[in-house]
Amino acid sequence: MKAILIAGPTASGKSGLALALAEQIGGTVVNADSMQVYRDLRVITARPTPDEEARVPHRLYGHVDAAENYSVGRWLADVRPVLDEERSAGRVPIFTGGTGLYFKALTRGLSAVPPIPLEIRETVRARLEAEGPAALHAELLRRDPGSPIKPGDRTRIARALEVLEATGRPLSDWHREGLPPLIEASGAVKVFLAPERDELRRRIDARFDAMLEAGALDEVRALAARKLDPLLPAMKAHGVPWLIRCLNGELSLAKAAEGGKNDTRRYTKRQFTWARHQLPDWTWTAPAGALAETLRAFSRPLGR
Repeated sequence: MKAILIAGPTASGKSGLALALAEQIGGTVVNADSMQVYRDLRVITARPTPDEEARVPHRLYGHVDAAENYSVGRWLADVRPVLDEERSAGRVPIFTGGTGLYFKALTRGLSAVPPIPLEIRETVRARLEAEGPAALHAELLRRDPGSPIKPGDRTRIARALEVLEATGRPLSDWHREGLPPLIEASGAVKVFLAPERDELRRRIDARFDAMLEAGALDEVRALAARKLDPLLPAMKAHGVPWLIRCLNGELSLAKAAEGGKNDTRRYTKRQFTWARHQLPDWTWTAPAGALAETLRAFSRPLGR
């Protein structure tokens, strides 16, 4: 099954490219962004608009509640039936998003870590808040001396301890028992959108301003009213913590917007670095010529 994979930094134009491709080749846009899965975050994550979603089929957008800790393993489980349906319908899946780990798992497989019971997850998070990351990191090293996780990486420390508590085995054990890839990498068109840095900075600023105009502050106000665990992924989406601080009266909207923009810029630098090392066989292209270049690549026979 031929597929198109579109990765790239935040605000690089991935969704627009995917929409244009889907209209031309009869495709379905499949979300590969870990924040755009949350139904509470349509505006602040710049999800496709209802009008855009009406133009071509879109899958796996906004199907998860913000109270859930969605994972790459769950995403792969959600992707499998989508691929079966698209294959039966004769449509081309166009995976689009900025979460590099999703693409890596899609084409290379993933460790088979079982689901973690909610009570274990909540207990570990409560301990993280009460005892701090240093104490839990020390415990992690006692129980898994070979762990490469750094002392300040709160999210990964919590995840590693959750797996140990739930399974009695370290993550490294599970990583050796991988799930197979769902897409054959050699048969997919793999595009990484790479705007010039100054252009990307302009895109980030303009997009954040547009999200504010479209109601991002009200969206975050509704999310904050739910009083969810601040460690949940949805609560850490770019701009959300800053806008919550604004709503709490801690800083102005202008300063909150600048904070959100700065966080996004820093994140795009990490996205570029990660892609260089983890996606070496992808074609990097500027947004201006990406549609024509991707259509040419898609039209070639597989393996060429």
